[in-house]
Amino acid sequence: MPGLDALQEIFATLQRNKLRTALTALSVAWGMLMLVVLLGAGRGLENGAAYEFRDDAVNSLWLYVGKTTLPFAGRGPGREVKLTNDDYDAILRSVPGVEHITGRFYMWGEFMVSQGAKHSSFDIRGAHPGHQYLEKTIVSDGRFLNDTDIAERRKVCVIGSAVASFFFGKRSPIGEYLTIRGLSYKVIGVFEDVGGEAELKKIYIPITTAQLIYNQPGRLHQIMFTIGDANLEQSKHIAETLEHFIAARHGISPQDRPAMHVQNNLEQFERINSVFVWIKIFVWIVGIGTLLAGIVGVSNIMLISVKERTREIGIRKALGATPLSIISLVVGESIIVTGTAGYCGLVFGIFVVELAARYLKDVPFLRRPDVDLPLALTATAILVLCGALAGFFPARHAAKVNPIEALRG
Repeated sequence: MPGLDALQEIFATLQRNKLRTALTALSVAWGMLMLVVLLGAGRGLENGAAYEFRDDAVNSLWLYVGKTTLPFAGRGPGREVKLTNDDYDAILRSVPGVEHITGRFYMWGEFMVSQGAKHSSFDIRGAHPGHQYLEKTIVSDGRFLNDTDIAERRKVCVIGSAVASFFFGKRSPIGEYLTIRGLSYKVIGVFEDVGGEAELKKIYIPITTAQLIYNQPGRLHQIMFTIGDANLEQSKHIAETLEHFIAARHGISPQDRPAMHVQNNLEQFERINSVFVWIKIFVWIVGIGTLLAGIVGVSNIMLISVKERTREIGIRKALGATPLSIISLVVGESIIVTGTAGYCGLVFGIFVVELAARYLKDVPFLRRPDVDLPLALTATAILVLCGALAGFFPARHAAKVNPIEALRG
């Protein structure tokens, strides 16, 4: 490493070529800035994609049904496929890998809900106890629906925290009653949900109670269930088994997607993750390419500097300077330029990412962009190493200068 006198000499050399040094440092700083910003944007995109899955269990399959569009087994198209409680029970018995399962009964439209003098419209859904695990529902007071509620068709409800706050303020609503379309329901639980304000304005009642009120005994609009720790291939096998099972029960073609479709959330999540792997690779390729351009610039500048100082280097060698001292001067100059510029680019890049994180809070698919600081510091250290290598080859050329030829020139 160069001593104090050598450092003073390096800084003096840099000051004599201010414009050249500034432009070289700018190219390196810009490369580091671009790498940091791209890494931050990549992390923001990844966080945004994960945020879209925040509300639903990733390891889950969702069964949707509609109308048939293909003739099958002697039946024409246009037939509505209707799920029932029997399908729910059959899936629980016969489809492997089912962990927590629930049906859904949509009570279409917002229902008027009242409590005393207060009233407002909220979304009401019929569900099974397993619904708590499909929607990542967190019970903050009381309890969720249980099997007894389902079996006895109880008029009970679990309400979102926004509903509880509207009707009851800060007091606990457990044991209180809400009137939903003229029927009184006892509040047995309050839940939180990471899905946002819309999820907190929902009310869940036993699915059998919802079927009774709508005079549709046994009818289900949707079935979904979690599949535990099954991997991607296992989830695909379970989804295929479910499709063929429901198709056989209802006499529809397994290829008739509008009639029946299984949404594999784990497959969708893995597909998005694979996209982000390629995005990360692309970010690093672009960022490193930009940095290499700056490093090449440093190397070229060092070559020019060595050529300009050939006579000076010859005099040094004639006075007894060792090749190592010559190399340390050139490499030291390269390290100082790349290290300082790289650090400035790192700091400014982090500033830009933090500024974006503050003002782009609600931008879809770009949530909380940030920079992995250890990774960024590692990149800076690698940059400095590359800067040393960029200066080494011109320095080695300088160390080989023949003093007589240099003085003659």
